[in-house]
Amino acid sequence: MTAADDDAMRRALALAAEAAADGDVPVGAVVTDARGVIIGEGRNLREQTHDPTAHAEIVALRAAAEAQRGWNLEQHTLVVTLEPCVMCAGAILQARIGRVVFGAWDDKAGAAGSMYDVLRDRRLPYRAEVVGGIRADEATALLRDFFESRR
Repeated sequence: MTAADDDAMRRALALAAEAAADGDVPVGAVVTDARGVIIGEGRNLREQTHDPTAHAEIVALRAAAEAQRGWNLEQHTLVVTLEPCVMCAGAILQARIGRVVFGAWDDKAGAAGSMYDVLRDRRLPYRAEVVGGIRADEATALLRDFFESRR
């Protein structure tokens, strides 16, 4: 993990907290360019927008592609507070993201090494480097507190 990854994860955690404050599952994501500069960010917006695809990763990928004026984000890193799901992993591969850094593991729906390993599947034409468990305690605490408050 680089200093830029840590800075990006801190921003992603702040976005996750914003999502929780608005009643969405607390997941935040940012996309950084090759220099480590954040060029796109997102947080879960499913409840707010009523859009089932409005996961933090998808929102961040869309913002980064718009900022770059192109969909190919091969030299970029996606930093997200929770291990991506299958839908998000597919979008990450479609965007050609080179690296994925995430916080908490998702043993129920993760697609970056826990439940599935879509991002590194050798049968697919493109793969991403995966770094998991970064600031996992903080990311897990946000999720735990969110769900406990709803029980």
